Amino acid sequence: MKKELLMASALVSTLGVASVAQAVSYTLAGSMKIGAEFESPGGAAVDTNNVVDLSNFNVSLSETTDEGTTLSTSFQILDEGVMETDDDNSLTLTFIGGTVVDLLNAGNSAGTHVVAVPGAGGEQGIGGTSSNNAPTDVDFGAGSTALGIEVHSPANFLADGLKLSASFSADSGAAKTATAALDSSYGIGATYVTELGAGDTTLTIGGGFSGSEVAKTGTQLTTDQEGFNIGVSAVTGALTVGVGFGDGDTFADEGGSVTSQVDGSVTRIGISYAAGGGITLAIGATTGEAKDSTTVGTAGTTDDSHDATSASVTYAVADGVSAVIGYTTVDQNDEGLNDESSGGSAWYIGATMSF
Repeated sequence: MKKELLMASALVSTLGVASVAQAVSYTLAGSMKIGAEFESPGGAAVDTNNVVDLSNFNVSLSETTDEGTTLSTSFQILDEGVMETDDDNSLTLTFIGGTVVDLLNAGNSAGTHVVAVPGAGGEQGIGGTSSNNAPTDVDFGAGSTALGIEVHSPANFLADGLKLSASFSADSGAAKTATAALDSSYGIGATYVTELGAGDTTLTIGGGFSGSEVAKTGTQLTTDQEGFNIGVSAVTGALTVGVGFGDGDTFADEGGSVTSQVDGSVTRIGISYAAGGGITLAIGATTGEAKDSTTVGTAGTTDDSHDATSASVTYAVADGVSAVIGYTTVDQNDEGLNDESSGGSAWYIGATMSF
């Protein structure tokens, strides 16, 4: 209860610093994707094809107090087969001097500073089901609850090009169940940007570390959700190259009150090149592996793995309009055995209109 009261006090005191105009400023953005996807799973699975029809509408709200503090938030309406509203955005306060504070749904700083690695465009993927728990995102160890706060330093903090963040999230108050759930978390992260040589190459280095506590009735897990990630990207003219790595522990809900403990790592690499004439080429690869176990206190002994390679060609047809052709191939192993049904290949052709 003490942590919840402290969080509420911070929110109330911040909002009460000054009056704000009744009508806040807003911006609108959105996009519509439509195309066709063709999947060829491995094994005896049947080839499928479907029409991809994805739309989103984003509203960003902001206003500045008399003291110069900017308050902002946003929400998003998505239609990806099922209409839903993305309502887990934070309330963001930007102070004079550049310090930024996210309140509620703040996230984890280890995830905030993940370096963007180039990847293929398109909406292609393999939709098979599997108990494979190999991670595919480098920040898989970074968790948070909705009752959280994240503080970001100004740009060029302590050194030119350096920015730091720290986050904390508290117990959500949900009752413990037989299935594991995140209870509280913390994270720290940093990003450093510099120019090399004559300034024709921009180098970005970023990463972070996170830890958490996991709630569960009965026998507790022997490891919590925690881990680190680090990444590097370099931009030289039209060429962007990036690599990211993550390592740590997490958990997975297998259904029926069964939780798997997962010890894994993942590497992502990618290259993109703006070839001119509105054409962008991109290729990316992801390699993840993990040992998982549904028996608390017993480490897994066989590997799950996920290896995917994707490539795409994107063409800027007009302002806000792009066409893309993408291809992906996926190989998976579950408990050391080839899982053909959740692997295979897929390709996509479609267009995106954005405003």
